[in-house]
Amino acid sequence: MFAELGHFALVLALVVSLVQLFLPLYGVWVRNPAAQAVGSSAAVVQFGLVLFAFLALVHAFISNDFTLDYVARQSNTRLPVFYQVSAVWGGHEGSLLLWALVLSGWTAAVALFSRSLPRDMTARVLAILGSVSVAFLLFILLTSNPFARLLPDFPPDGNDLNPLLQDPGLIIHPPMLYMGYVGFAVPFAFALAGLMGGRLDSAWARWSRPWTLAAWCFLTLGIALGSWWAYYELGWGGWWFWDPVENASFMPWLAGTALLHSLAVTEKRGVFKAWTVLLAIIAFALSLLGTFLVRSGVLTSVHAFASDPARGLFVLGILTVVVGGSLTLFAVRAPLLASESRYELVSREMFLLANNLLLLTATTVVLLGTLFPLVADAFDLGKISVGPPYFNMLFAPLMLVLLFFLGMGPQANWKRHDGRSLMQPYGLVLVAGLLLGVGFPLLWFGTGDWRVAVACTLVFAVLIAIVRDLVQKVRTAKAGTWAGLRRLSRSYVGMQLAHLGLLMTVLGVALTSHYSIEKDVRMAAGDRLTEGPYTFIFQGVTEHEGPNYVARRGEFQVYRGDAPVATLHPEKRVYAVQRNVMTEAAIDPGLFRDLYIALGEPLDPTASAWAVRIYYKPFVRWLWLGALVMAVGGFLSASDRRYRLRQRAEQEKPIATGEQAS
Repeated sequence: MFAELGHFALVLALVVSLVQLFLPLYGVWVRNPAAQAVGSSAAVVQFGLVLFAFLALVHAFISNDFTLDYVARQSNTRLPVFYQVSAVWGGHEGSLLLWALVLSGWTAAVALFSRSLPRDMTARVLAILGSVSVAFLLFILLTSNPFARLLPDFPPDGNDLNPLLQDPGLIIHPPMLYMGYVGFAVPFAFALAGLMGGRLDSAWARWSRPWTLAAWCFLTLGIALGSWWAYYELGWGGWWFWDPVENASFMPWLAGTALLHSLAVTEKRGVFKAWTVLLAIIAFALSLLGTFLVRSGVLTSVHAFASDPARGLFVLGILTVVVGGSLTLFAVRAPLLASESRYELVSREMFLLANNLLLLTATTVVLLGTLFPLVADAFDLGKISVGPPYFNMLFAPLMLVLLFFLGMGPQANWKRHDGRSLMQPYGLVLVAGLLLGVGFPLLWFGTGDWRVAVACTLVFAVLIAIVRDLVQKVRTAKAGTWAGLRRLSRSYVGMQLAHLGLLMTVLGVALTSHYSIEKDVRMAAGDRLTEGPYTFIFQGVTEHEGPNYVARRGEFQVYRGDAPVATLHPEKRVYAVQRNVMTEAAIDPGLFRDLYIALGEPLDPTASAWAVRIYYKPFVRWLWLGALVMAVGGFLSASDRRYRLRQRAEQEKPIATGEQAS
């Protein structure tokens, strides 16, 4: 019964989203405030209906309703209840329903927190978001209904959730990733609404920026959680494999980062309007492209959903309409995007433009590396693999150049800056960064490498530049240190925190990539391995039974000299239903290093000797700590009080182009 109610709620949500699409636009056309206001009410109602449908599916999983085809394929009676809940989005149909729920949630948030915006702008934004909801609700109802029944024949027990997904990280990772993916629909809607209404000014950028920041923060956390999950769950000790589905979430992050910086310029100086609109379109288009790659069956990945090509074609159709329609509108309204403001070669605008070009170039590098094997296969050019060497060779230098500009950009003035007054102190900063960048790896690890030295030099140089800029701003406040810090805006502090997080991530990448140690060895009970200051003693393997699996659990004692460090228990699990064999790594985490052990296969019939993989991973945690700091900085910037619009009258001042467009 709940399943039928959930299905009916989705049908009603589709009807409401159609109302949300057409009635507000009609209200803008005839200048009817009541019709324009319908969009806000429809957005909230649509969210309630999709939420009800989602909870109905959750109920079906918790109650083991295997009469539903989707539940029978994704769950099992022995599955722990928290994994039964996460199994809701563990397959294609449920994850698509989560997509629709997150989209309706963002739409309702825009309706509730944008009441101080001009009514016609809000109406257009909600109508555009409604059009995206229409597309995805149709997708669910026509091709991917999670409430389809198996009656009269249905299994007494389900097929079970993919063991790879039976992990706490996968409870949080997909919702967080979707909050970012789908969140880019909001700046996309603001961009198209601005084009339609002829209002692409500083106020428009200020309205759009906090939504972009929020989406970017969620996507940052989602990508970091996915990397962390792959690191400890897959047993190979890596944190990024340039997997096509990993790239699918990374590309909108890169474009979204460029969009954030472009919005800052548009808000402050009224320039880059065309560039900003184009980036908003690109970021959301790449989010849709990621959805297509995951669901089309065109690629193989541990992250992908095994779906038939027909569903992929539906998403490709949505992508084509979104990109084609938005770019057509962009071309038609291009005359509105001219700017009268000017800036010189040495200025903050130019540094931010360089930032944008580097980020978009990096996005293109990742896009080509991801899609080229698919295109080659489609045209029968053979199976071509584009792996880490391609990405590392092209992507890494772009990021290092980006760091160079990152150090100077925030210290430059808007519009014009004297090059000598900027380069002289930054030259000293680079010298200090060089001393630290060369000296730190030598002192910490005892060896050096020119690639690590270059990365560390830029990281420390930018860090010194951030501290120098912070000190100068506190001094400018002409108050005590604490009072000066309190006078700094949340937007500024958040920006510098995000930059600091990026530096932490880059430092973690450089150090763990070069100084990690991997040992593949044969070990029997009583064997020991000494690597650096650590000694690993294998105590043997015991049987262990979990809720829906049995495992062989190893025990390793780890010592540093004579001092015990940790006892680690890696496992080899066999899941009862699907009979999958999974590796569960054991990790002793630390701020400056991880000790990581994974069991391979038994090497003799009695399983007395095992293949064992042991890693020493220096600074690997800084990858994810950096992402967390970036997200905190982004949320802090989004909470800046200048984004809390209070004066509707000021925002509703008539603008000639906007009135004509209406």
